[in-house]
Amino acid sequence: MQQVTSADGTPIAWDVVGAPDAPAVVVVGGAFSTADAGRPLAQALDAVGLRGIVLDRRARGGSGDTRPYAPEREVEDLRAVVSAAGGVVAVLGHSSGAVLTLLAAADGLAVDHLFLSEPPFAFDPSRQAQAGDLVDRLQAAIDAGRPEDAVVLFQREAVGLPEDTIRAIRTAPVWPALVAVAQSTVYDATITGATPVPSAAMSAVTTPVTVLRGGRTWPFLVTATDRLAEVLPAGRLVVVPESVDHAVHPAGTAREVAAALRG
Repeated sequence: MQQVTSADGTPIAWDVVGAPDAPAVVVVGGAFSTADAGRPLAQALDAVGLRGIVLDRRARGGSGDTRPYAPEREVEDLRAVVSAAGGVVAVLGHSSGAVLTLLAAADGLAVDHLFLSEPPFAFDPSRQAQAGDLVDRLQAAIDAGRPEDAVVLFQREAVGLPEDTIRAIRTAPVWPALVAVAQSTVYDATITGATPVPSAAMSAVTTPVTVLRGGRTWPFLVTATDRLAEVLPAGRLVVVPESVDHAVHPAGTAREVAAALRG
């Protein structure tokens, strides 16, 4: 892993998969995701002739964390990685990472193409709004030394997972890794809470955008991706049949990314 220093002095860890002269695609993960989680997609991008760039968003993995937090700090982090990587043609964000990617584009991030994979925008009126004090309650749990409670709270209220699924995750091998990045739940909740639907600046982004969704996913994400593709001036929707239940299928997604970039 390499490191780049963001505008506020925070070290951000990132890595490269693929040939140095191949067009680069930066992969921005969603909640709980680290660079390692994005590596299979980066490897699939390499297999189709692209260069995959993965990163640990702040408060995750090998990256640092600097307070106070604001979504603009993560925009600066992404801008720093894009600059350090050089030759970046696209950014692919998944879930909250897709919201962050669109936010960065609205702030002037210059790339040729955006790929927004199942951003959790709340266009669907049946989607329960995130409680206004969720960020404060998540931070309070972490400050009190209860990161496990923060993870459960985020899964329950921000993601909307059923209780039986949450209980199953607590006994799964992945649980310690989720607890290790509990602070990042505060930041994901801040980003999605601040932009439940795209802002006017986000909706005005003219960079070509491919909105991605799986062949089977959560109903509110179907609405979110349909509406987002309609709202964006240069947006289009692509369904990746292999991706299911809000997960990214590496090979199927890489295939669609390569097709879009090659026209």
